[in-house]
Amino acid sequence: MSFFSSKLIMRYALIILCIIILTGAIFSQFTDNLIVVIIVLLTEFIILMMMLHYVFDKYVKPIKKATDTLDELVRGNFRARMHHPVSGSMASLLMKINKLARSLSELSINEKIQAEQLTTVIENIQSGLILIDEKGYIHLVNKNFLSIFGKTDKDYIGYLYYDVLDNETLHKSIQQTFLYEENVKESIMVDNGFKQYFEIVGAPIFDERNMLKGAVLVLYDITELKKLETMRKDFVANVSHELKTPITSIRGFSETLLDEDLNDKETARHFLGIINEESKRLQTLIQDLLTLSKLEKDESHILLSTIDLSDIINEVIPVLCQHAKQKDITLHIKSENNLKFSADLARVKQVLINLLENAINYTPKGGEVTLLSEEQEEFIHIMVKDTGIGIPNDALSRVFERFYRVDKARSRNTGGTGLGLAIVKHIVELHRGKIEIESEVNVGSTFHIYFPNQ
Repeated sequence: MSFFSSKLIMRYALIILCIIILTGAIFSQFTDNLIVVIIVLLTEFIILMMMLHYVFDKYVKPIKKATDTLDELVRGNFRARMHHPVSGSMASLLMKINKLARSLSELSINEKIQAEQLTTVIENIQSGLILIDEKGYIHLVNKNFLSIFGKTDKDYIGYLYYDVLDNETLHKSIQQTFLYEENVKESIMVDNGFKQYFEIVGAPIFDERNMLKGAVLVLYDITELKKLETMRKDFVANVSHELKTPITSIRGFSETLLDEDLNDKETARHFLGIINEESKRLQTLIQDLLTLSKLEKDESHILLSTIDLSDIINEVIPVLCQHAKQKDITLHIKSENNLKFSADLARVKQVLINLLENAINYTPKGGEVTLLSEEQEEFIHIMVKDTGIGIPNDALSRVFERFYRVDKARSRNTGGTGLGLAIVKHIVELHRGKIEIESEVNVGSTFHIYFPNQ
């Protein structure tokens, strides 16, 4: 009977032995027949052993199994179950232990699922996150935090924050969060080969007794917001500058005309011509600004209709040929016939005019400008290629910004407003198309426009 513990076996064996010896002594007083005494003692031994087996099987063994099952549950093995044929109160105990095990198992599974969900959320949020306890030890960093500051989580977790974090602004944010026990905000710039800007939001963590238990810091990437802010400031400055130039000219020459003798018709005509040109330039600038503003509105839309690209090219080219002829520039047209697709007629015409005018303006005398259009599987491809001054590689990503000029002096001399390519990009994007650019300084530039072939 291996299920008996050695101590219990010895204890009950001594009790049985004492009972048998006592019984034998009593029987020996009443009879001298040794055989009868032995039979009685054997019978008594068998009965006592049967009773003892029943007691152990009915009560001791289930309790021992219940104890072993509870030990497994304490050790975290929630799949442990108690299986033993019992009845009465022991059966109730067995059912409750198994019910407890099932509840703990479900609780463990739910806790594991919630922990995995929380880990997934923390690891996949687009912000850096760091968790610090009340003593200053780091307990958690997510992968975005590691991508910002480098290293691995083993280099942070379990260490004091001021021993492993080099950024003074982070130190200040953590200290203020603990000191004031309220949310704090700071901004930092991190240079990992390129500048990134982050807003740090520190929040204290309290327990149910409102005692400070730690702090969590979240780093939001505001690089794009910084870029937009810079672009806004540049836009205001550029608009002011672009408006100032023609207005100054108009005012200056008009004042001169007022002060001078108007009988000098040649001078007056010359000044009035300048005022007229500056007025046209001012009108063009304002018109481009209004067009761009309309395109950038969220509610802006395009009037789609089935258009024939060949018809638009035949309408645009005669106007531009005169400009190209004045600069002795050869204009090549390579267009497939019957290129029909769904688009806004006026907007597509504006794209062609802006690109071709740019190409002619920035191509030296004797150069070439090529317009190519073709049908592809998913797109209508329009290419405008020139043999002009080209665009440096570091400027390719900025040429579609408002008022951005590669060669500022030359751009103004051509009469451009600096908004043409920005307008082109917005029109193409409204059509859900794409625009690409290739360029080499002093060799030329090539613009590729792709309109969806619907």
